[in-house]
Amino acid sequence: QVQLVESGGGLVQQGGSLRLSCAASGSIFRINTMAWYRQAPGKERELVAADTIGTTTKYANSVKGRFTMSRDNAKNTVYLQMNSLKPEDTAVYYCYADPGGTRNYWGQGTQVTVSS
Repeated sequence: QVQLVESGGGLVQQGGSLRLSCAASGSIFRINTMAWYRQAPGKERELVAADTIGTTTKYANSVKGRFTMSRDNAKNTVYLQMNSLKPEDTAVYYCYADPGGTRNYWGQGTQVTVSS
């Protein structure tokens, strides 16, 4: 079983930056896919970035060039560096893990609010 704990959310002005962290309870070295999702009020949860072992990190078109996902296997932590934030980036951001088996895991979410 994998437990995920996000941190780093908060209130930031448009154009600012935040770095989200997702700490896993165990090793993420062999977790097939780690990803970040977000859900804005009244909208469906959407994929922001996904890192699958052996492939290039994928990003939603809306965040390409502004967000960067990274994985630190030594710290069992994944990060989402968010730059040039826009009000439309306001959402609850969730960490996701797919070890490649029959079960996937979600964190509790962290709120990101971007003011205009």
